Amino acid sequence: MAENNRTPAAGEWTTVIRPRSGWFDIDLQELWRYRDLIGMFVKRNFTVLYKQTILGPAWIILNPLITTVLFNVVFGGLAGLSTDGTPSFLFYMAGNTVWTFFSTCINNTANTFVANSQVFGKVYFPRLTTPISQALTSLINFFIQFVMFALFWAGFALSGAPLRLTPWLAAVPLIVLEVMLLGLGVGIIVSSLTTKYRDLAIAVSFGVQLWMYVSPVVYPLSSLGESPRLRALMNLNPMTAPIEVFRMATLGSGTVSVGGLVYSLVFTLAALAVGVILFSRIEKTFMDTV
Repeated sequence: MAENNRTPAAGEWTTVIRPRSGWFDIDLQELWRYRDLIGMFVKRNFTVLYKQTILGPAWIILNPLITTVLFNVVFGGLAGLSTDGTPSFLFYMAGNTVWTFFSTCINNTANTFVANSQVFGKVYFPRLTTPISQALTSLINFFIQFVMFALFWAGFALSGAPLRLTPWLAAVPLIVLEVMLLGLGVGIIVSSLTTKYRDLAIAVSFGVQLWMYVSPVVYPLSSLGESPRLRALMNLNPMTAPIEVFRMATLGSGTVSVGGLVYSLVFTLAALAVGVILFSRIEKTFMDTV
């Protein structure tokens, strides 16, 4: 359903609600009018997530920090994986910061229809506001974690670690936006399919974990050697380019391919378009299947 607000004449309605029928029937102006609702959903997401917890929002920092320490011990210490000459702690923190942002976007949006079915069945509002609010919540978490990464970066730089910022730093905002849109697109696709196939909701978190190990989070692309087949397979992963660009921008190490970056952007736009189309179709009938 969609609203059509206009200046009323005598005896006319101020709001008209009409059914949606198109494949790509998304009203961007309507989403903008409901921006306050998106903000309320973002606030709700934080409240629900950290309600009745002892440390509260401190988990935003503790989760990636603990994971980075574990990566540093297991992959850097025990496995002895290369970090391209950069401090292993910062290497893993850089990859983990980007990946945590991406995985949170997927996991938080993948349950949109099921988690909000009771609200959706009672009142009308643009359904797309809920996954967008989840993506924005993940974006706020990312900024907090990025500040933590910047503080550790400054500490290592002052201690004389071989770190350097590169011109790719200017591309970081674009990379952040791309990662958010990719996570939003994939999450919307999963949420649309879980209205009928509940198994996907169970499998998505496991699938995201497997996805991490085929992404250069705990190892650099240079560790793959000169095998063109392995590199080609790795470059099919749309998260490879964003992680490598982030490392190149902040650590001065990594393997950045313009072709790989373009492919990642195209993949992101395609996933987002497919997700929005599926979402637009499913939201018309999901109350019959949820």
